[in-house]
Amino acid sequence: MMKMKAERIINTGYKFIGVPYIFNAPPFRTDMFDCSSFIQYIFMVHGIILPRNSRQQSMAGRRVSLKQIRKGDLLFFTTKDRKHKNGISKIGHVALYIGKGRMLHTYRPENRVTITEIDKKWISKFVMARRIL
Repeated sequence: MMKMKAERIINTGYKFIGVPYIFNAPPFRTDMFDCSSFIQYIFMVHGIILPRNSRQQSMAGRRVSLKQIRKGDLLFFTTKDRKHKNGISKIGHVALYIGKGRMLHTYRPENRVTITEIDKKWISKFVMARRIL
């Protein structure tokens, strides 16, 4: 059942590929997203309420290792401005794991909502994964 829910959440996310990234986008809008408003919205469509920002979202669910991730898990990353901070203050980005080493997210105006390979660059910024489902 959780596998089906993960697929439904991922499919909802796919509908927004190409939607513009706007830093600090307001919640519950579908014409613009930042990383955490995107995650919040696609989970909310399926009755799962998550907090608004990535640091708060990193407290939801249970922690899993990068080797244990499965579709529907949230991946949290640090950013250039946050990498020297401690604890959840390090977190500056969230993405949805969609399987096969890929994630669905939005993080730059030029990239919009997109699918990205989790490559060495992203792994070097990885902070934690959380299982919500």
